[in-house]
Amino acid sequence: MKWATREKEIKTDEKNRKKVSEHQRRSGSKKKTKGNRCGKTKNERKTSKVAVMSSLVQYYEGIDAVAVIGNYLPRRCGIATFTTDLVEALSAEAPDISCWAAAMNDKPEGYPYPEKVRFEINQNKLSDYSMAAQFLNISKTDIVCVQHEYGLFGGPAGSHLLKLLGDLRMPVVTTLHTILKDPAPENRAVMSKLSDLSDKLVVMSRKASDFLKDIYAVPEEKIAFIHHGIPDTPFIDPSFYKDKFGVEGKKVLLTFGLLSPNKGIENVLQALPAVIKKHPDVTYIILGATHPNILKFHGDAYRIMLQQLVRKLNISEHVIFQNRFVELKELCEFLGLADIYVTPYLEEAQVTSGTLAYAMGAGKAIISTPYWYAAEMLAEGRGRIVPFHNPDAMAEQIIDLLGSDVDRHAMRKKAYMFSRNAVWKEVSRKYLQVFREVQLSRTRYPRPRYSYVENIKAITNFELPEIKLDHLKAFTDDTGMLQHANYTIPDRTHGYCTDDNARALLVAAMGQKYLPTNGLGLDFLSSHYLGFLLYAFNEKKGRFRNFMSYSRQWTEEIGSEDAHGRAIWSLGKAVSFLQNPGHLAMSTTLFNKALQAVENFHSPRAVAFCLVGIHAYLDKFSGDSDVRRIREILANRLFDQFENNGTDDWPWLENALNYANGKLPHALLLSGQWIQRSDMLDMGLRSLKWLLTIQTEDGHFVPIGNNGWYEQGGPKARFDQQPVEANAMIEACVEAFNVTRDKSWLDNAVMCFNWFLGHNDLNMSLYDPKTGGCRDGLMADGINQNEGAESSLAWLLSLMTLQKLYTDEILNQPSSQETD
Repeated sequence: MKWATREKEIKTDEKNRKKVSEHQRRSGSKKKTKGNRCGKTKNERKTSKVAVMSSLVQYYEGIDAVAVIGNYLPRRCGIATFTTDLVEALSAEAPDISCWAAAMNDKPEGYPYPEKVRFEINQNKLSDYSMAAQFLNISKTDIVCVQHEYGLFGGPAGSHLLKLLGDLRMPVVTTLHTILKDPAPENRAVMSKLSDLSDKLVVMSRKASDFLKDIYAVPEEKIAFIHHGIPDTPFIDPSFYKDKFGVEGKKVLLTFGLLSPNKGIENVLQALPAVIKKHPDVTYIILGATHPNILKFHGDAYRIMLQQLVRKLNISEHVIFQNRFVELKELCEFLGLADIYVTPYLEEAQVTSGTLAYAMGAGKAIISTPYWYAAEMLAEGRGRIVPFHNPDAMAEQIIDLLGSDVDRHAMRKKAYMFSRNAVWKEVSRKYLQVFREVQLSRTRYPRPRYSYVENIKAITNFELPEIKLDHLKAFTDDTGMLQHANYTIPDRTHGYCTDDNARALLVAAMGQKYLPTNGLGLDFLSSHYLGFLLYAFNEKKGRFRNFMSYSRQWTEEIGSEDAHGRAIWSLGKAVSFLQNPGHLAMSTTLFNKALQAVENFHSPRAVAFCLVGIHAYLDKFSGDSDVRRIREILANRLFDQFENNGTDDWPWLENALNYANGKLPHALLLSGQWIQRSDMLDMGLRSLKWLLTIQTEDGHFVPIGNNGWYEQGGPKARFDQQPVEANAMIEACVEAFNVTRDKSWLDNAVMCFNWFLGHNDLNMSLYDPKTGGCRDGLMADGINQNEGAESSLAWLLSLMTLQKLYTDEILNQPSSQETD
């Protein structure tokens, strides 16, 4: 209730000031003289101005510094424009406040930012979020204002942001640019925690406010409505700028914004032939460059499709494509020349639109499809709504408005007058009011500091290295990933293998799921590794080949069961993780073809690899009954091998320990969960504990060496220790934690991970931070300096597993709604 009370106080103060102003105006009117504006003397006007400024200062008294987090120009996107405009407007309205920005970067090198940007955050780099929080706390920032949009922040559903906000000491005001009506579980979790960590949530439509209350259970007093900011442009005749852009004497339709397939511009183009028959002087301007993310991953396919449609409809003389990003001054001129502004979006799920707000602020007659923001803003005659995907209705409304100057100009005026509260001057004042409210509330009602990672100190007591793919890319050519290395140089003598290309596909697929991929090129790499596996599959035999020479000659017709199992493992993960439709279809097809052979597999590791892949596949296609049947067969086979061979002193399915041992209990833990077998879970946990016991000395991980392995009753080989062993144990320990929530498993996972970083028998790091690769092993006389594919991929998979665990645990911490 304290929020509502404070808002009521401010509204009452504002109403009283208006009454005083009205009283002064009426009193002064009796003494009005020539040259005396508003009936006031020069001193009175000066006093009045000081009073107004004084009242404004009340809104931000006690605030010395505000930091705004978001994209920033010259990065080209709507959020960058909004953040830049907000920072500039706050600075203009409250010049005594130091207002600056922390900019989100989608590429490591960032952008040539202006001085207002004082800190940069790599959206992919978790450590940057911690450093940003530290910087904000040290810099004595009073308020942090976050511009939240999906895709801006790293981690699942942007969860990296929660780490930053959880470490801040000052109040946080978060502006929500998108609110999902039907959120996925991880999106819902992030939004709930974002609400917890924010002192106020700013929305730009009433619909958005309703969603927060009804879907995310956000208290009403935590929500503030503030219009989307717009430039303060004059109400001008559309003919004023037409000659400048070569459309003098034309009736101009306009759509602007970064181009993407959800804009629905094709529906306007399909409406144009009918419009041209009635109004042959019509011209449609499509203003805006293709969205950078669309361009990167899909090219200019949408624009090309639109251009082809223009030719097909024979309307080329009536359509102008302006393929560029325009600055504010020129944008306002384009808006000025438009007779009708059109937003033909294809779906309703949009709670704000900067382009629509700009058009209304410029006093445009507007025709739009009924997405949420448009339906709200264009009500009461401020615009016209047409159904989605309906060119005929679009044409009818355009023809009617172009034919009725009276209706068009009445609509323009309504839109323009409605938007006066949305000019940046007014919007910045609203933000300053909210900032002051949350600051006062924090002093009166202190809140505990959040730390969503308090329960996983085993991970946060050191900084995880950054994902670096240089070495992976250096070893990948147009065939696939090369196997071996001479030091850090690819050794082409040994060619390629299915084992390593399957592991590489795992890295690329996992990276696309859990890391923002801007600049990493993982989609491109996935196509190479999938192509290799496709070529490796022997259709006649139903099996994968494994080894290929550098001259692309297979050295065998059928590879080992283990190689086949690794391919199944990677393809199952690819099905679960990949979003590219072609890659997903190929992974699914190849997975199902290759799965037919595995029912007869008896190699324990091959069975375990297959089970991990099968579980990932079923996470995507849980209803595939044939795959479920095969899972049960393989899970029972692996369990029976453990039960028939294991003893109290040697709870293992073989009479020796050799390679990738951790993958066997890992498969049991997954299977026991999904087919609801507690005995499988118990066997998996018991065997994993035993593995840790015999591979731990003096608090560090000592994997079984491959120079003799470990026969039951015999000596345990100390060297050579291999990275693949550490990786298998890390993944198994993380799964054990997921099953039991026993945090000792986190300690064990971190212990195994630290083996890479030098906490090992020789106190020497195997990870090479310069290349991003990993050395091939720990030998009695030192490090094997070669950085081959298996070792480097084991490192990358281990690092990704811990980074994913970190973000998963942030999401798993209960929000206030869950604990109430």
